Amino acid sequence: MSLTELPAGLPVPQDDGLCRHLPGLMLPPISLASTQGGTVALSALPPGRIVCFCYPMTGRPGVALPPGWDDIPGARGCTPQACSFRDQIAEFVRLGVLVFGVSTQSSDYQREMAERLHLSYGVLSDEKLELVNALSLPTFSAGGPALIKRLTLIVRQGRIEHVLYPVFPTDRSAEQTLAWLKANPIAEST
Repeated sequence: MSLTELPAGLPVPQDDGLCRHLPGLMLPPISLASTQGGTVALSALPPGRIVCFCYPMTGRPGVALPPGWDDIPGARGCTPQACSFRDQIAEFVRLGVLVFGVSTQSSDYQREMAERLHLSYGVLSDEKLELVNALSLPTFSAGGPALIKRLTLIVRQGRIEHVLYPVFPTDRSAEQTLAWLKANPIAEST
């Protein structure tokens, strides 16, 4: 089982409408533990755009994924998605966009993954489902705690500007996000 490659024949997730309420919402004043140390209050970040790609859970080498994981539309592909943002991070920086990954896994679990994959951006833990509940983010279960359905929030000045949902294929997530950002530049004030 390779965590870095997507197997053929994965079911394609369909838009179930569970993210339609998100554009226009302000991010709540919640601080989440970061793999880069300390906490991050998304609502208190400097002006500009941020991207929060939310994903269910990353696997670990040698540890089996939950039974039926590949049969759940949109579940498989968290590691390729994280790597897609890692590989495109210079372009996000060039556009002045901060990038964060978000999942419901513990910060310790995320830290191991971030180190193993050499991620240069922070991954935030919503283990207590604070962000999930405040924004009514869509979730699912695979025999354990709630997991966030894969989505990407594009935030400007603390307000959700756009949502990419569902996200598929996951290894093109950063590319799809960059395409939206470039098609929707922030106008320069004169």
